[in-house]
Amino acid sequence: MTTESAVTPGRRQSLRLIAAGIASGVAGASGGWCPAAWATPTDMLAAITAFSRGQTLHSGGVRLLVPELVENGNSVPVTVSVDSPMTEREHVRRIALFSEKNPQTQVAVFHLGPRSGRADVTTRIRLADSQRLVAVVEMADGRFLQTAVEVIVTLAACIEN
Repeated sequence: MTTESAVTPGRRQSLRLIAAGIASGVAGASGGWCPAAWATPTDMLAAITAFSRGQTLHSGGVRLLVPELVENGNSVPVTVSVDSPMTEREHVRRIALFSEKNPQTQVAVFHLGPRSGRADVTTRIRLADSQRLVAVVEMADGRFLQTAVEVIVTLAACIEN
């Protein structure tokens, strides 16, 4: 039988120390992780430009379904649908979702192909505050499509103490 050394913490003691560190200053009132700095609209534009490799973004053919008013930003349903026949010649390659004020601007990237059947993805995301969400779609022919929505969040997913 072995005993934990006072000098070298055991696994349980290490986990307690990590949890205490998280609880003492990193966790917000909602219990989520709260970084010191939020992304800005400029950060979002840079992330979109990197995703689209600087190509022109076209409007139309993309639907971004998000409730306009969200009571709780901890779990927000999001659906992105693209008008595409999803054939070998014409299909969606990637769908990306960007947020204006979350800690990371690129929230999600979905990879699709002609065998996906439909260009329709649904997920749940956390929203740190009221903000603009942008969906950017890469088509097989190299075109990029986009759409955006404004979302009002009454209870942010991460509240600073």
